[in-house]
Amino acid sequence: MRILVLGSGAREHAIILALRQEATEHEIFAAPGNAGIAQDAVVVALDPTDPAQVTSYANEHGIDLVVVGPEAPLVAGVADELRERGIPVFGPGKAAAQLEGSKSFAKRVMEAAGVPTGRAVRAHTADEVAAALDELGAPYVVKADGLAAGKGVIVTDDRDAALGHAAQYLGTAPVLVEEYLDGPEVSLFFLSDGDHVLPLSPAQDYKRLRDGDDGPNTGGMGAYSPLPWLLERFGGEDAFVDLVTTTIAEPVVRQLDAEGTPFIGLLYAGLVLTDAGVKVIEFNARFGDPETQVVLPRLVDPLSELMLAAASGHLEDMPRPAFAEATAVTVVLASEGYPEAPVTGRVLTGLDDAAAVPGVHLAHAATGRGDEGLVATGGRVLNVVALGTTFAESTQRAYEAIAKIGLAGGQYRTDIAARVVED
Repeated sequence: MRILVLGSGAREHAIILALRQEATEHEIFAAPGNAGIAQDAVVVALDPTDPAQVTSYANEHGIDLVVVGPEAPLVAGVADELRERGIPVFGPGKAAAQLEGSKSFAKRVMEAAGVPTGRAVRAHTADEVAAALDELGAPYVVKADGLAAGKGVIVTDDRDAALGHAAQYLGTAPVLVEEYLDGPEVSLFFLSDGDHVLPLSPAQDYKRLRDGDDGPNTGGMGAYSPLPWLLERFGGEDAFVDLVTTTIAEPVVRQLDAEGTPFIGLLYAGLVLTDAGVKVIEFNARFGDPETQVVLPRLVDPLSELMLAAASGHLEDMPRPAFAEATAVTVVLASEGYPEAPVTGRVLTGLDDAAAVPGVHLAHAATGRGDEGLVATGGRVLNVVALGTTFAESTQRAYEAIAKIGLAGGQYRTDIAARVVED
């Protein structure tokens, strides 16, 4: 197939690498891509948030499938225009993408679908935020109602910090003050064709910047998959996935379809395992980052066939995706100053040495070409992804590899997957 992947991060690189691993050779294009993606796909100078530009390119170049990586093109309506022109696209339309684009929309859909989630209060003013904080109590959870690149959430015991976070967004959009849900978090992806869903394998990511879940919230500093500790609580991964499929994913997809906004693409369920059961923290309308980097390398079935089946409305014809027994760990290398004010333009070294570690590959997130070679162009620079037969092996490989990479001021967590290594 001729496949166009929209986006420029490590998630998109992971999708392209998964497509490259298939037995069938594809022609893969990426817009706008990055320096690492350029090694595995033809990079195209397109604005991925411009529906007319993307559709025109897809038509002119005979693209068989468009895969939308990040959230911004979805909320901009890129998938809608592609579908109107008869081009298969893996990604929901603008209306359904509000499941991620508006936290208030997502809460309403969950309520209508009977999906378990925490209480939430929509606040438009500082006074309303303060009242909601007092009503729901600490720890305080405040979320930007719209898109915030994974950094619009604060969870804190400091009431003033919660008010300050809300103040960043009030005036341009409301915020949600939510009930704190206590328990381990799990990310679970579902392919959807608007009527049917197929689950992938669960993963756990690390949102805080520093070891021990300290520091500010980020877009994600690492992840691992599968989750062996689901055995103790649910009897295994399959039982957990079945539960989430029937009580969360399917009801939400049915509700959106009933409202005339079918969800076609990747439904990301951010879950928390509370004492009262599994509840939804949030939905995203695309593959998660960095969880994609540990889920897709374990996928046995061709990703292209699954995405095309979803885009074409034929998921019922596909078997449940199978996953290898391998363990996967990814560690994110970030620039100095991330997430508040990342320092860019610094040179990267040692990438070939890192990729030479057995079981390791690199997924580039924010890299470009400079006079001295590859340079960091953003906050999260790249992902070191390691596969192994045990978590001890994959984690050891990941940290051996990242130690070989040079980036002045670079930072990364040293405790990714420590829980499962110790187990």
